[in-house]
Amino acid sequence: MFTSLLDLFKKHFHLPYAGKVRRVISAFSLTEKVIFYFFVALLFLSGMSLMWQVNKSLLVSVPDYGGSLTEGVIGSPRFINPLLAISDTDRDLTSLIYSGLLKVNPDGTLAPDLAEKYTISDDGLTYTFTLKKKAEFQDGTPVTADDVVFTIEKAQDPTLKSPRKANWDGVTVNKLDNLTVQFILKQPYSPFIQNATLGILPKHIWKTAGADEFPFSQFNVNAVGSGPYKVGSITYTSGGLPSEYHLVAFKKYVSGEPYITDLTVKSYQTEKDAITAYNNGNIESLHGISPENLTGLKMGSGQAIVSPLPRIFGVFFNQNTAPVFVNAEVRQALDMVTNKDEIIKEILNGYGQAVDEPVPPKKIADKSVSTFDETTQIAKAKALLTAKGWKQNADGIFEKTDSKKNTTTLAFSISTSDAPELKKTAEVLQNEWQKIGARVDVKIFDISDLNQNIIRPRKYDALLFGEIIGRDTDLFPFWHSSQRVDPGLNIALYTNLKADKILETLRKTTDQSKQQSLYDSFNKEIDLDTPAVFIYSPYFIYIVPKKVNNIELGQLATPAERFENVSEWYIETSNIWKIFTTR
Repeated sequence: MFTSLLDLFKKHFHLPYAGKVRRVISAFSLTEKVIFYFFVALLFLSGMSLMWQVNKSLLVSVPDYGGSLTEGVIGSPRFINPLLAISDTDRDLTSLIYSGLLKVNPDGTLAPDLAEKYTISDDGLTYTFTLKKKAEFQDGTPVTADDVVFTIEKAQDPTLKSPRKANWDGVTVNKLDNLTVQFILKQPYSPFIQNATLGILPKHIWKTAGADEFPFSQFNVNAVGSGPYKVGSITYTSGGLPSEYHLVAFKKYVSGEPYITDLTVKSYQTEKDAITAYNNGNIESLHGISPENLTGLKMGSGQAIVSPLPRIFGVFFNQNTAPVFVNAEVRQALDMVTNKDEIIKEILNGYGQAVDEPVPPKKIADKSVSTFDETTQIAKAKALLTAKGWKQNADGIFEKTDSKKNTTTLAFSISTSDAPELKKTAEVLQNEWQKIGARVDVKIFDISDLNQNIIRPRKYDALLFGEIIGRDTDLFPFWHSSQRVDPGLNIALYTNLKADKILETLRKTTDQSKQQSLYDSFNKEIDLDTPAVFIYSPYFIYIVPKKVNNIELGQLATPAERFENVSEWYIETSNIWKIFTTR
């Protein structure tokens, strides 16, 4: 056979009529030969061009592996551990290194991560998860049900004092087999499924660490998880604190190897330091920059991506401390003259949107022209107060005298933290509300002092503050009457039996259409009662280089959730035929 192949190559091949063609061409004059060869060349080039166009039409640009990104964060990491992470920096690195049973899609829906699938019983009490067979930790150890059970039991351990403990209190966790785990609730709680995004710890690494040793383990710094990135190297400060993490893509990440090969995270102590590093080119991306400082960034090849945060900022009225707020017309009048759009424009530089209810927006609203007319609104507010028996005294302050000759003055204080945005907002509100005949004092506190000595004991007239609602939009802790006393978060001390019933039903309802109907009913109760003046929901601002593609930010419960689809981000691209585009 080999000999026959050689003979085939030795054989001479002849094109049909080649001799005749050569004789015809040789008979051409010089001019005819030039014209002939010109058209031959033109035909050849046209054919090549046509082939190139056909090939180009069949090619598509697709993400490719490679590239690097350097990000700056504010604050030093301490606990890169899903059970102990407390700061934004902790949570940032934890979300990159660890993965949970589920992960959050940019549209807010949940998708399998370590889990292959899950089921929820009809009574809403039993959640069963099946793990993917190929899931493994970054040291090559398989992820099993034992790791899941260990992680949840550690979260529930009261001696560990995990910030995640409240999410798992009262939940029974069972291992059904090596890849199946089951959670059993005492009563239906529709937001529970969100807890399945908790990062899973490798039991074989942590099992010997007692509760006292847990916070001091080296694995809180040199972490090992099953997420999209693993620790390559760590740079430390002269004081021994980690200042720079060089992360490399985990090729066996169960949801797909990240396209970006290297991700470096550098920590800075202040916002000013991070801005300087960005302007000097030491980092390419950062977040947590206040709107007023954005103008100081040298964007260059960078861009600002914004996303809604499930947070509501407003003024919450305490009728127990300030009886003036017992009068519904007072609360309504203050709401009337609050120019929310102006606050967003002047204080947030436009990075937020006005809100009129306790449910935060899930998407960024289209820009609209403000229709607020201060003169008209002030006139309406004064007319409302006058109609309810209020009269302005010699100083222009409204007063109201009841049948027992007791006089109530429209005077109160606004308490808030020393955060620049809140201080400025309080001053704007003070100015706006004084125009309708109210005497308003502003009290500024350090955030820890505000939380400990003002909010917890409910010692304020009106509180300008923010509520972090979360993706599950569970309003129960913020508005149910049972939550009026610390550690409850009902800072308006709101009481409404109908609203309570709605909130209780919401916690048991999983049908989204029914949930929306309940939210609408709850919002109507809030609108009628006006227990607070809702002002704005801020945007999350993320500065990233334009070279990074496919960054999708949905509604973020925490800044760390910007990394939920980090494995899909890409810098490098390649051209391949469409039929080969599946990853």
